[in-house]
Amino acid sequence: MTPTVGFGGGCHWCTEAVFESIAGVTQVEQGWITSVPPDEAESEAVRVQFDAAVIDLRALMRVHLQTHASTSNHTLRSRYRSAVYTTSPAQQQQVTDLLAELQAEFPAPLVTRALPLAAFRSSPPRYRHYYARRPEAPFCRRHIAPKLEQVAAAVPTRPTFPAPSDQNA
Repeated sequence: MTPTVGFGGGCHWCTEAVFESIAGVTQVEQGWITSVPPDEAESEAVRVQFDAAVIDLRALMRVHLQTHASTSNHTLRSRYRSAVYTTSPAQQQQVTDLLAELQAEFPAPLVTRALPLAAFRSSPPRYRHYYARRPEAPFCRRHIAPKLEQVAAAVPTRPTFPAPSDQNA
């Protein structure tokens, strides 16, 4: 069975591109995730499937924490909830443990939480794979490209992005 986990914390265009670039990630779905009360409001996020023989959950979480404001409780947190969304009680415990372990890499407390993934709603097709379709757009050059440089320095990446038609386009 292919592990699935959700990641939220910033704009889903950025988060989608980050995870689409990682070797071992087999599917990235951009959209909105809800959790359980009091976190039942939708928040921008991605749902990720990955090959654990190629990349593990710890590495994915580390990338996630380093590519969004994981220590900032800014005013847009209701729209951009900093979370790792889990799909089972065992994964919930694993993510909770990994967050505690990865805290040592940050000078300030992480605001990122482990939350159950209650529901997922996909973005409309015209918004998916934003970076893959528009890498030269000003938003992509300013916000996404620097994050992809961080990712490439941290984990193995794909030589090219998957074609938009390959993943939920």
